[in-house]
Amino acid sequence: MYRKFVKISLILVYLVIIAGAVVRMTGSGMGCPDWPKCFGYYIPPTEITEIQFQEDRNYKKGQVIIVDESLMTAAQDFKTGATYNPQDWVKYTKHDYAIFNPWHTWIEYINRLFGALAGLAVLIMAFLSLKYWRDNKKITLLSWLSVFLMGFQGWLGATVVFSVLSPVKITIHMVMALVIVALILYLLQISKAISSTKIGLKSFRSLSLFAVIFTLIQIILGTQVRQFVDEQIKLLGYDMASEWLATPSVIFYIHRSFSILVVILNLLIWWQNKKLNLGFNKVNWVLGIIGLEVITGIAMYNFDFPALSQPLHLVIASLLFGLQFYILLEALRAPIRIKSL
Repeated sequence: MYRKFVKISLILVYLVIIAGAVVRMTGSGMGCPDWPKCFGYYIPPTEITEIQFQEDRNYKKGQVIIVDESLMTAAQDFKTGATYNPQDWVKYTKHDYAIFNPWHTWIEYINRLFGALAGLAVLIMAFLSLKYWRDNKKITLLSWLSVFLMGFQGWLGATVVFSVLSPVKITIHMVMALVIVALILYLLQISKAISSTKIGLKSFRSLSLFAVIFTLIQIILGTQVRQFVDEQIKLLGYDMASEWLATPSVIFYIHRSFSILVVILNLLIWWQNKKLNLGFNKVNWVLGIIGLEVITGIAMYNFDFPALSQPLHLVIASLLFGLQFYILLEALRAPIRIKSL
């Protein structure tokens, strides 16, 4: 049951990453301007009239309305009169973003919903890990660490909103998601019985470690390129996709050139695995995922950002990181039976 919830947690965390990619693609990051609620509601509004002043309506403390392009929150529970009374409301001070778009709101809300489900799954996983306390305390401790990290990730999400999508905080938020993925994959690996048929190799382990690090660097560089694209969208508009990368930043060229190193390194890993018959079959999956990543990257640059190419590029990169990290864990647990190259 424990390993089942580890897998469920992993799937849900990846769904959060996918939902986050869709949020970025659609520009829905401020769809819910407050946190953890959305316009002060557990279930967000669908029409602008729901967050405009209404007479003879009961408001709960913290509920939000938009007044003169500003967010106002109910100071306490009360019922409105015939006219707006400023004394009943407090100006929202976290930021001054006060735009309502129902599509953006619900896309961001679904992202948060997946985050809540992932957090619940991780919490159940942590409780189930208590059965390992006597025999393997590491599993229990790391399971509860993952609960803490999920809570920390939720707080990071709040700071992203309060900062009105600060690029640095978005990058940290993404990296933390990958840290959680890595931790859950580690729990999945150490809770499995060690296979005696694997053959480990020191150089394979080293190359696998470098592959994980290189992919993480590439993802961070990619978030910076994405931020540049977001700025170009604001400047030029969505109808000018062909111009978004007409004059790319230096980071774009670094990101594109670094991808060559990533491909070469993973080809070397694949060749070593095949030549020495190490038995790490998931290495073949890595090459397939890298191929898809390259295709989506080429499509974005040469075909003016086709639909879904941006979120797919990010999600595929996240899957690549997770798969490479799992292969690294398999290699670290495998007994060394032959000398390294």
